[in-house]
Amino acid sequence: MNYLDFEKPLAEIEGKAEELRALARKNEDMDVEDEAKALDKKAADMLRDIYKALTPWRKCQVARHPDRPHCKDYIEALFTEYTPLAGDRNFADDHAVMGGLARFNDRAVMVIGHEKGNDTKTRIERNFGMARPEGYRKAVRLMEMADRFNLPVITLVDTPGAYPGKGAEERGQSEAIARSTQKCLQIGVPLISIIIGEGGSGGAVAFATGDRLAMLEHSVYSVISPEGCASILWKDPEKMREAAEALRLTAQDLHKLGVADLVIKEPAGGAQRDRAGTVKEVGKAIAAMLAQLDGTDGKKLVAGRRKKYLDMGSKGLAA
Repeated sequence: MNYLDFEKPLAEIEGKAEELRALARKNEDMDVEDEAKALDKKAADMLRDIYKALTPWRKCQVARHPDRPHCKDYIEALFTEYTPLAGDRNFADDHAVMGGLARFNDRAVMVIGHEKGNDTKTRIERNFGMARPEGYRKAVRLMEMADRFNLPVITLVDTPGAYPGKGAEERGQSEAIARSTQKCLQIGVPLISIIIGEGGSGGAVAFATGDRLAMLEHSVYSVISPEGCASILWKDPEKMREAAEALRLTAQDLHKLGVADLVIKEPAGGAQRDRAGTVKEVGKAIAAMLAQLDGTDGKKLVAGRRKKYLDMGSKGLAA
């Protein structure tokens, strides 16, 4: 288990419980189970207390936790017959974006998502989930295909933002993001988006402009990272805690503002503590949202999606 900074007291208690059990395994005459169980209870109480009052900055840390399930984990667990589709038919294949045809509950769908990777090698290969222009152009191609064959689109968003490198800018990063966002608004099939970790900037919006947007309980979604915001406003990235408060980037804030349609509950201690349970809850949410949109005419979907985003600002101001 990787522990976050604010979880250090919890790490000590859970470590002591594990040490006792390790000693008991070496010495069968030792009876430490009662003491270990008492530590387990203390740790569970502490975990509950920590996570029921997370600050926005701590939620950012949880959303970025390396042990959270990533896009690849959700695809492997929730979808069958997944057939990956690669390339933008123009420049290259972007490994930060994965997508393809699949079945969800035996229904043909198109699934697209950001993949961050889970170790040093895969994180470098996936560019830490930061897509380049060819990633967004691949997403546009897959959405067009889904529209042509009347397949619902499911997007799994987990990115700190689009890649800001020189090559990406030379190949039209901003235009590619805009085209992907535009395509989200144009397709006449259901488009469901889930923020599974970090939804950063236009790189997330390009996948998340759908009919329904759900967020995991400890995920975040914002126009800029707290560190970036602090650097711009205060010229001091160390003021990221204040920036996180001001940005209102938590799932709970965004649900109140009408940006998120649904908040998916996470296990005690976050998705990283029960990956299988989290994936199961996300699957239930996708099924429920698809059921809400089933049978809706394509033109009505497009009109409703457009109205949703045009109305969003007015609802936020009223709040």
